[in-house]
Amino acid sequence: MRMVDRTLHEENRLSWNEATKAHNSHKGDQAAFFRAGGTTLYPEDIALLGEVAGKQVVHLQCNSGQDTLSIAKLGAAGSVTGVDISDEAISFAQQLSRDAEIPATFVRADVYDWLEDASARGEQFDIVFCSYGWNIWLSDIAEWARGVAKVLAPGGRLVTLEFHPFIAMYEMDWSMQYDYFGNGQAMTWDEGVSDYVAASGEAQTMGPAHEGMVGFKNPNRAHEYTWTIADIMNALIGAGLAIESFVEYPFANGWKARDNCREFPGRRFYPPETLPSLPMMFGLTAKKP
Repeated sequence: MRMVDRTLHEENRLSWNEATKAHNSHKGDQAAFFRAGGTTLYPEDIALLGEVAGKQVVHLQCNSGQDTLSIAKLGAAGSVTGVDISDEAISFAQQLSRDAEIPATFVRADVYDWLEDASARGEQFDIVFCSYGWNIWLSDIAEWARGVAKVLAPGGRLVTLEFHPFIAMYEMDWSMQYDYFGNGQAMTWDEGVSDYVAASGEAQTMGPAHEGMVGFKNPNRAHEYTWTIADIMNALIGAGLAIESFVEYPFANGWKARDNCREFPGRRFYPPETLPSLPMMFGLTAKKP
């Protein structure tokens, strides 16, 4: 039986605090980007989200809030909540919301604590949204799914896009090094959360990349958890949610996952030509009866 590991979550919070400073150092005036009509959502996000106007939406593990505010701009302004464990990320998101003049609520909390507290308060949401880099930070996938189910209103939907766990089997040079069936065991990285924004360039910065921090080294280690597609689906089914749709994509949105990835229009990254087509990303929706 898995249990939520808040001790390792706390180490991840510290690692994300440092990484977030580096990430945002490479981006320009994000408030101006939003005021000029910009969005950080991809067509795949918008398609799976569907109509959000007038709906209560919570974006779990929202990082610095750019996608959260982009959802608000689709018509859910004032009805969107972003939750993240990083103090630095939430502080940035709150300021960005004010500067961009896009109403949203941002809460700093471990996602498990927030789900428990929100359920105890009787909060209900029409959409729970999770995107790009959420599942590897969950120490107990089944408990997370139960928490999501509790805060979904009847008929409400979980909408998620995520990088495919198959890619986690590969080292940066595309050599296959890691197990697919990780059974949710923590993998510890002494180098901590990386500066993947610097590595991905304009695909992450939504415009010309600033030099920002150079040679960033995270002083805090990080812990990731490996969950298979079956782990995720079975957790949701076990929580009483009905899988509505599942799709796999041969590209990764906005993330240069490994060396020599090819960047295509739309901020999409594909594997090198020397490799066959691989599942780089998946999208999933599930509904509460």
